[in-house]
Amino acid sequence: MFEIKIDDARYWKSCIDSIVSLIDEGSFNISKDGISLKAMDPSSISMVSFSMPNKAFSKYDVEKTTSVGLNLENLGNILASSRQGEQLMMKDSGNKLVLEFIGKNSRRRYKLPMIDVKKEPDKEPKIEFESIVELKSDSIKEVLRDASLLSSHVGFKTEKDSFYVVAKGDAGELEEEHVNNADVVKTMKISKPSNATFNLDYLERMIRACPSNTAMTVSLKTEDPVKVEYRIGDATVSYFLAPYMES
Repeated sequence: MFEIKIDDARYWKSCIDSIVSLIDEGSFNISKDGISLKAMDPSSISMVSFSMPNKAFSKYDVEKTTSVGLNLENLGNILASSRQGEQLMMKDSGNKLVLEFIGKNSRRRYKLPMIDVKKEPDKEPKIEFESIVELKSDSIKEVLRDASLLSSHVGFKTEKDSFYVVAKGDAGELEEEHVNNADVVKTMKISKPSNATFNLDYLERMIRACPSNTAMTVSLKTEDPVKVEYRIGDATVSYFLAPYMES
């Protein structure tokens, strides 16, 4: 049994947006410490790991650790109905999740069926990253838009004090260099120069929910999965994306 309240229903919508951008269904682990979710996307080339501590909620009563499997697309659609200033109460009732939106003079309740979700990964990939680059979220979104004009894939490359974004397609080629402590890059830690290419659509979906004026961390190792991580308030969301290998 659990009963969880969040003071800003729209904030929870932002958190769910960061997950539903990659997966249609998933299983939340609700424990005394907080809420978490780990899931692979249907193609198995990317993974999302979400966690939110109990302190982020105004009420957090959890008797025992519970797994709640949901159709996340349906959940996101219901959360999209949240109005300015509404609170959100979530609790379990039988095999359903009850979502209650609480306004100044109104309440409305939805019930979502819980579903069985296939076993998801327990752990994130263990990678000793060679480059860790902290980027400004608004700036990197613009950079990826630049790359999308030419290609469906984008290369990330690091050298001593620079972060490069490279795109190549039939329409032309792009190389953007961004130096440390400048418009795009906040900080860089490089133990070894790194270089890998990734599916651009997946990257754009991963960073879509990142709040404006937020720091985003991109961790690289040559020809290994990239890790993209950012915070949405108290919540942390991490993604892993396998590199693109030309056939």
